[in-house]
Amino acid sequence: MTLADLSRLAAQLDGVAERRRNGLVEWRYRGRLVARQLDDSHVVIRASFEFRDFLLHSFPETFSVPTRFAKHMMIVADLENGNPDIVEDALIAAWELQSGK
Repeated sequence: MTLADLSRLAAQLDGVAERRRNGLVEWRYRGRLVARQLDDSHVVIRASFEFRDFLLHSFPETFSVPTRFAKHMMIVADLENGNPDIVEDALIAAWELQSGK
């Protein structure tokens, strides 16, 4: 999966806007963060603590939680080496979390 793939998916989610901050892409629903680029192959995605734990245990090759995100409802996805289908699912879940859908 690439950032362009993620951008195409985010564009299909109702109310999600893409913007750049400091040269990095982020996606927001009515100002609320859905996901944002960390570097060329990693994005941080909003996730409830329950869903985050599920993703970490089920897809350790795709997701991680660095110390700086441990207390936050966020998970880091490896776009280059991870499972693109579950990254897509995580992005949709983040949109659902932020939009209340």
